[in-house]
Amino acid sequence: MGFIPKGAHGYLAEIVLEHVVEGDRRNLVHVNTCLVEAASPEEAYRKAIQLGREAQFRYLNTDSKRVRVRFRGLRELNVIHGALEHGAELSFEEAVAVPERKLKRWATPKRKLSVFAPRRPRQGGPNYMPLSIMRELEAAGFSRTDVEGKPTVARPTGSHSRKGPSK
Repeated sequence: MGFIPKGAHGYLAEIVLEHVVEGDRRNLVHVNTCLVEAASPEEAYRKAIQLGREAQFRYLNTDSKRVRVRFRGLRELNVIHGALEHGAELSFEEAVAVPERKLKRWATPKRKLSVFAPRRPRQGGPNYMPLSIMRELEAAGFSRTDVEGKPTVARPTGSHSRKGPSK
């Protein structure tokens, strides 16, 4: 077992979730890094597995296709060595004999860091946007183009209007 500091109560779980859209041969996989509070590695493992299981569900996407989200397991589970406060180290990687040219590529310029990168519509993957969420966004004044970056398509007869579900 890895080193677990005395009194450790925080863990980082990498939860693997597979999205499968009806009629699309491609899957879409998310690896969500979640904070798990637990008194031991075993408890952290049980809680992380439970988080993954709770993330499984089925819904309709904005094209009225069924989407299934399936928990595929944990990619990693690590202890957090210190208190959760500014500057706390949450995880680390270790590498030996990294060449200078490779090491230079590891440092990302500010403009390319995810929090500063412009939001771009995802293209080319399966549509996993929940219809229920899209309807809430539309009711709040957003269009499908605003959210997905593509124009609205006609919905099958009998579906709700773009204004959201009727009450």
